[in-house]
Amino acid sequence: MNSNVELKINYSQWNLIKKRFYKHKLGVFSLYILLIFYLIAIFSQFLSPYDPLKMEKNWVAIPPMILNFMYKGEFVRPFVYGFKKEIDLETYQRIYTKDKSKIYKIYFLVKGEEYNLFNIFKSNIHLFGSENGRIYLLGTDRMGRDLLSRIFYGSSISLSIGLIGVVLSFFIGIILGGISGLYGGLIDNIIQRIIEIIRSFPTIPLWMALAAALPNDWPQLWVYFGITVLLSLIGWTNLARVVRGKFLSLKDEDYVIASIIAGGSKIWIIRKHLLPAFISHIIAEITLAIPIMILAETALSFLSLGLKPPLISWGVLLQEVQNIKSIATMPWVFSPVIFIIIVVLAFNFVGDALRDASDPYS
Repeated sequence: MNSNVELKINYSQWNLIKKRFYKHKLGVFSLYILLIFYLIAIFSQFLSPYDPLKMEKNWVAIPPMILNFMYKGEFVRPFVYGFKKEIDLETYQRIYTKDKSKIYKIYFLVKGEEYNLFNIFKSNIHLFGSENGRIYLLGTDRMGRDLLSRIFYGSSISLSIGLIGVVLSFFIGIILGGISGLYGGLIDNIIQRIIEIIRSFPTIPLWMALAAALPNDWPQLWVYFGITVLLSLIGWTNLARVVRGKFLSLKDEDYVIASIIAGGSKIWIIRKHLLPAFISHIIAEITLAIPIMILAETALSFLSLGLKPPLISWGVLLQEVQNIKSIATMPWVFSPVIFIIIVVLAFNFVGDALRDASDPYS
């Protein structure tokens, strides 16, 4: 009988949380945005029109091609105009002008470069492309590589490193914060001093020092996981302090003491009583930690201390903007910043919505 009542109460509580979350329009919209980005990350090979590593010497520093839907006053299939290339004899810079005599129509599910989807299935079908030319919706970089394809491929690393890092930080923070709050005394003092030491270091120099400690001869895949682990070892402190504070305030509550007297183990008490009592704080910390991880990887890779080519991440792509000349002549190489801003804001809005929805009686 008691279990049925408990199940009914839990079910109604989650219904209230869900209902309240859907009232937060900005949070729901941001959640859809994040789902789209993660779908792009998962199916980046299929969505990318070209191989992100393939260099086209005849298509270097092409500006973004604008989609057109009207031709000679009629609504037609989406297309882009080609470009004429000229060389400035004084500066020797390439100058591209729109060539309306060249029209590249966009088709869907076209054949292109072969890729291994999920490293399992071989395919050469891409979401879109052109049958009579090349389409660069976000332009190309100084080596003639399609920037849109590189951004799509980079999302799979930049977005996954945030999730993996937060999962590791979550377990470290919950375990150490819980131990610190429940046991107190010497154990609490040791854990808190460790947290204070980690938090006392300036963030970027600490990231730089840890990233520089990775061996130079490591494969790029090892470096990827190494950066993820290092970011997790730094990012757990906020969650640990939140968990410790809540444990200290809740462990003297009557229902917790009653569970201890009844013989409940500490793990059972944490899972049944303590964690559900401040789940909203955990959700808020997790959703805020993911964009911090993404920004950390971006900063490290931008400074050439994190991931390096041929791996592609948003931070690696931003290495192009270290050169002032590149920004002046190819401002579109700054476009990965737009994607980073959108993802970070979306995570923050979703976190706020989930935090409010987790306390439906407020």
